[in-house]
Amino acid sequence: MAVLSDPISDFLTRLKNASAAGNEKFSAPYSRMKQDIAGILVEEGYIWKAEVSGEGIDKIITVTVKYSDAGKAVITNLKRVSKPGLRQYVGASEVPRVLNGLGISILSTPKGLLSGAAAKKQNVGGEHLANIW
Repeated sequence: MAVLSDPISDFLTRLKNASAAGNEKFSAPYSRMKQDIAGILVEEGYIWKAEVSGEGIDKIITVTVKYSDAGKAVITNLKRVSKPGLRQYVGASEVPRVLNGLGISILSTPKGLLSGAAAKKQNVGGEHLANIW
């Protein structure tokens, strides 16, 4: 297995590829941040569910991708904004709107991982991890 320098980007790429390929589910190595990102995506209606299985080092997270009635993926695209080589931070008043509100941004804040709308509501900023639409 390859060593990843950016596991969050790997998780988001797996999500994007599974949606584009029409796969019902995909799995990735577990981390708390990936579980929190999946939780936000479930709350916002971009995926059906995320389940954690396994113990210790063998833990994995399995995500069920959501499709419309016509068979089209709900997630059309996503972009990793803050990367290990170039972190991107936003203040509470600078939280971006994605496609005029049709997408969401995910931020890592002092209050945990939040969607952009939740961060604005709680008046907190943080590291801008990704945009999803």
